[in-house]
Amino acid sequence: MNKSIFIFCLFFYSKILFSQNEVYNYARKIVDTMASESMHGRGYVNSGDKIAANYIKTEFEKFGLKTFNNNYYQHFNFDINTFPNTPYLSTDYISINWFPAENYLVSATSPPIKKLKNLEIVWCDSTTICSENNFKHFQKQKFKNKWIIIDKKGIVDKEILKTLEYIKTNPYKAHGIGVIQENKLTWTCSQNVSSFPTIELLVNDSTRKLIDKTKKCYVAYQAESKFIPNYQSQNVIGYVQGSIYPDSFFVFSAHYDHLGQMGENIYFPGANDNASGCAMLLNLAKYYSKPENKPKYSILFIAFGAEEVGLVGSKYFTENPLVPLNKIKFVLNMDIMGTGEEGITVVNGSIFKNEFDKLKQINTDNNYIKEIKIRGKAANSDHYYFSEKGVKAFFIYTMGGIKAYHDIYDKAETLPLNEFENLFKLITKFSESLQN
Repeated sequence: MNKSIFIFCLFFYSKILFSQNEVYNYARKIVDTMASESMHGRGYVNSGDKIAANYIKTEFEKFGLKTFNNNYYQHFNFDINTFPNTPYLSTDYISINWFPAENYLVSATSPPIKKLKNLEIVWCDSTTICSENNFKHFQKQKFKNKWIIIDKKGIVDKEILKTLEYIKTNPYKAHGIGVIQENKLTWTCSQNVSSFPTIELLVNDSTRKLIDKTKKCYVAYQAESKFIPNYQSQNVIGYVQGSIYPDSFFVFSAHYDHLGQMGENIYFPGANDNASGCAMLLNLAKYYSKPENKPKYSILFIAFGAEEVGLVGSKYFTENPLVPLNKIKFVLNMDIMGTGEEGITVVNGSIFKNEFDKLKQINTDNNYIKEIKIRGKAANSDHYYFSEKGVKAFFIYTMGGIKAYHDIYDKAETLPLNEFENLFKLITKFSESLQN
């Protein structure tokens, strides 16, 4: 081979390789940073959401994204129940060390409870709930100064809900409720506060052997939650102006918030949900901000806040849009972008079938990812309020790999990002095809 041709080929392929590595390396940096302890789980203890929003804003500034009204932020308010102090739980005879977020969780709706001691445990299980006579006997009890633990094994959810509803409306209310889970613990956020605490207990087969329901057992409990009314958070918004149709927009979105902290030392990293989606959003912002990739249509990049609280940020944007909604041609919302061994799922794929078929054909032609599954309408991420207002919108998420979700194990170090680069290529190809 001619030496000059060889050098040219080496340069060409090394540039391609660098470009691919650049996408992955930048994504890894974003995930490592946003899922780190310094962001406090991107929630509402220690202003984790504001730290994360400022980080994204700084990246937008680096790329030179344009703003509306000289501000990347769109502020909004909501109520939120938080847990700035570490909860405490112990039982007197069960030889189990209860560690918050590892083998028990305080319900996000729990009220502030200072330390309670010597509350007798009342067991409620399948023998209680599934027998009409036993349940009637259970209902006759007075639960004052007691703690009820419901063992879900062998009980359908409908029966558990009926039992919970009875316990909550009983005039002789218990001090609290515990619900035994066998698979995993999953936390959430809440804008409301219940009248009494609920906890989830993770019990496996070996732990279950330590429980003797025939003996009297007492529980001690403390969880000093803090309700914050009218908390101010923000969406982070920037855009690249289109070269041909500057007044028409495509939207890329991802939520940056997560569950925050439960106490001083426990935080929920949220690497896959949704630091990975933010990594894709920022990679796309970086890509389209380069002059050689300038889009025909303007592209709006939105990092939504308070998705985990109930899609609060995206609802606020659709009710107070910074661009007319009828000027938005398409929304692609990205949540849980960190795996992909089994492909991706497209929510609203069956609603907007032409766009879904286009996406699938691009993947077939280029063999980017294993499979693209179609799904219908679902109110499970920030695409929802757009499509409810008549804007075409997809929500895509990856499938396969790690199962950590809404727990303390959704960490950056265990998130593979193994299909991230191919997914980035698929999204940019799809975006370009829609613009054409």
